[in-house]
Amino acid sequence: MRALIALALLLAGGPALAHGGDPHGEIPRWSFDPWVAAPLLLALALYALGLARLWRHAGIGRGIGAAPALAWLSGWLVLALALCSPLHWWGEHLFTAHMIEHELVMLLAAPLLVLGRPVGAACWALPARWRPGLGRLGRGPFWQPLWRLLTWPAMATLLHSAAIWLWHVPPVFDATLDSAALHRAQHLSFLLSALLFWWALRHRADPGLALLHLFVTLMSTGVLGALLTFAPRVLYARQTAQAALWGLDPLQDQQLAGLVMWVPGGIAYAAAMLLCLAAWLRRAGRLADAARLG
Repeated sequence: MRALIALALLLAGGPALAHGGDPHGEIPRWSFDPWVAAPLLLALALYALGLARLWRHAGIGRGIGAAPALAWLSGWLVLALALCSPLHWWGEHLFTAHMIEHELVMLLAAPLLVLGRPVGAACWALPARWRPGLGRLGRGPFWQPLWRLLTWPAMATLLHSAAIWLWHVPPVFDATLDSAALHRAQHLSFLLSALLFWWALRHRADPGLALLHLFVTLMSTGVLGALLTFAPRVLYARQTAQAALWGLDPLQDQQLAGLVMWVPGGIAYAAAMLLCLAAWLRRAGRLADAARLG
């Protein structure tokens, strides 16, 4: 019960410090790490510029519609809030908050960014004289096979699951708290692998195949979340060391973090599976109608 109350306080954005402050006498604050903030602002500028140029050339809503543009902006906002808001600060002191941050990046920000057709917008943001050369480079004998390999659904699913499992090896996860470079690399690998995963399912998998890969990923993350939840001892001593500030002991913090990965994360994958199932059934219905009429 105490763990659930702590989670409610955290999500509500309240002070949440049960004993009047963190060990350094600081208060929850926004983070503006230039290695995070600069790429975020650059991505926003490129997308906005590319979208403006595309719509000025083709007409508003052409090429990239309003819905994909809104999806991309929503994904960008979720990513910025996860990495720069006080949630990131909390994540340095509470395992549960750290897990919430990662789930927002991989399960909400990444698919929304993919829906926004960012590659098309980025191409339009570049000078017109650069685009033919970059197009030829992208179709060249190195980059095209590499991109097709990375976005092969099986490979994208494997890379995404591997990133999640490898970074949750307890000594590796704890080490990210002592190294800013490792922490950035962890977040970058989560984001990039998630972008590859969702892009591959959207662009290179039919609904049935996407359903299969979502199920595999659901099972993989579910097993990891269950291991964290039911582990009889603390596995992440460094990450859970400050749990008492939220009225939790380290094992409760670890269990609650596992539940965040297992339950809300599982619900997100299950929701995506339902969408794929609906698309699969609609496609099967259209094929049956076409066969009957033919």
